[in-house]
Amino acid sequence: MKLEHIQIQTSNIKETAAFYQDILRLLIIENDSESITIKVGNSILKFIENPQFKSIYHFAFNIPTNKLDKAIEWCKDKVDLITIEDQNVITHFENWNAHAVYFYDNNGNLLEFIARHDLNNAQTEEFSSKSILNISEIGIVNENPLELGNQLIAEHDLSFFSKNNNSEVFAAIGDDEGLLILVRPNRNWYPTQTPSESNKTEIVLKNNENIIELKF
Repeated sequence: MKLEHIQIQTSNIKETAAFYQDILRLLIIENDSESITIKVGNSILKFIENPQFKSIYHFAFNIPTNKLDKAIEWCKDKVDLITIEDQNVITHFENWNAHAVYFYDNNGNLLEFIARHDLNNAQTEEFSSKSILNISEIGIVNENPLELGNQLIAEHDLSFFSKNNNSEVFAAIGDDEGLLILVRPNRNWYPTQTPSESNKTEIVLKNNENIIELKF
């Protein structure tokens, strides 16, 4: 499953454009007074301005399986990586066979670089913004994650992520290429103390050559 296009909100388009263009060095493909559209590898990330918006999103970017250490070095003069424990910034998701680091954007959104070792995507080039492969996760907040997951599976021929222990509190739809992370409201976004909130999100995903449009 591939997350082709994600549309979310920001309270400040100008600051968001500056962060993604000047800090993360990503390509802006459309920019006006009310929205900004950014190319993130094979995915598109679009922000719509809402001056009253005060919440945050969580989303992740896939990076090459062999480039997490280089990504950490690349981040040093750009963003502050979130410390997990004992000055360590790396999380090992054993069941998912992945390692990840976390940081914030200008909006306070929780961003993640994740290296998934079951994907054949190693690179020899130096790590740069061009190494960011795609949007690999988007968090969706719902009172009944498992019920929502089963509904999406029935309506769109999707499937639960086989590596995840899906539950009524936390569930994942998709695969290593792309995941919908379904959580209950007020569950802290790992590894922070920031509670999850339901926010307007639009998604275009591709699954088995089928294009699926979702609005939450």
